[in-house]
Amino acid sequence: MAQAEDRADRWLREGAARHARGEIAAAEALYREVLRVRPEDANAANLLGVAARQRGDLAAALDWGARAVALRPGAGVFLANYGATLAEAGRLGEAVEMLRKAAAARPDDAVTLRNLGQALCAMGDPRAALAPLERAAVLRPDAAEPMLALAHARREAGDLTGAAQAAEAALARTGGDPALAAQARFLLAALGREAPPARAPASYVRDLFDQYAPRFEAELTGRLRYRTPEALAALLRMAGVPAERGLRVLDLGCGTGLSGLALAPFAARLEGLDLSPRMLAEARRREGLYAALHEADLLEWLPRHPAAFDLIAAADVLNYLGDLAPALAAIGTALAPSGVAAFSIEAGGTPGTPYALGEGMRYRHDPAHVAALARAAGFAELAREAVTLREERGAPVAGMLFVLRRPGATETGHG
Repeated sequence: MAQAEDRADRWLREGAARHARGEIAAAEALYREVLRVRPEDANAANLLGVAARQRGDLAAALDWGARAVALRPGAGVFLANYGATLAEAGRLGEAVEMLRKAAAARPDDAVTLRNLGQALCAMGDPRAALAPLERAAVLRPDAAEPMLALAHARREAGDLTGAAQAAEAALARTGGDPALAAQARFLLAALGREAPPARAPASYVRDLFDQYAPRFEAELTGRLRYRTPEALAALLRMAGVPAERGLRVLDLGCGTGLSGLALAPFAARLEGLDLSPRMLAEARRREGLYAALHEADLLEWLPRHPAAFDLIAAADVLNYLGDLAPALAAIGTALAPSGVAAFSIEAGGTPGTPYALGEGMRYRHDPAHVAALARAAGFAELAREAVTLREERGAPVAGMLFVLRRPGATETGHG
């Protein structure tokens, strides 16, 4: 028995060492050996949960995390890991409860406090998020992440001055990290403290939608009354684009596949493109919808696929770009002759100003300017329609839908 215990201890140490080196599969095998000898080993269960989460297997991560907490209910590190996994899975109420327990057990753990604050923000309670995030920022005066999370919480709580101060402090803490610096500057631009960049930082968009993925559809179609994909598909039909499953279609910024469902009647082959791996993981659950899914930035990916598609659609994607000229040029490159582009924009801003970055961290565009950009890119306008894209804080978000055609034959289909 003593020898078995010694082996289990050795396997646990070796597994942790391999885990630290990034050898996830080897570490998991060793943790499982520990549990074979010691089924009640909470450390091994916890580490298996951490490894599964790193691999993107949230179901396994939740199972192992729950097991570790059941075996050692008062262990702060187990509570923290399980709480973070619950938050990543979109189970925000349970996550907040678990992270509060973890914070009580480990009051000086800045990561747990930051996770708690971000979960509270995601639940729509930014004021409750302020205290843990402020504490996390104090505990890690060298780190940008807690201060940046605090800046976002203050913005959502309506304290725009405090948000700008925290974003400035986060910028000073980035230590040369270009992604974090870009995110801090983007928030400052949304708050009117800097000139808006030509686009949202890719790292910001990826992180935003990675966190949003598990609850994306429920919030959009429920609380926010989002119907843009259906409206865009209806406008395509009205513009004469045949819904006969004959086209090569690209769902640009496909997310979880909501827009893919609306585009499927047009597609002989449907592909999706998105920056967020978590969104793409959700889209893969829709078996038989997408023939291929691609994780990439649209401005980089589209020019590498000339004349590859007959229809490119982007529902609520271009509002993360300010200057739309590069996107329209890239879409035109990826379209076959006579191919069709369909997209939504958030409409508004100052008349005569091409675009503006709002406090909601999305760009609003002047529809007349977008139409002019489309003409300059060689597109003919087939249809345009003013719509309500969704609701935000109980108010409608005004938008415009466009359907454009690239020059070429009157209609091209691929079966």
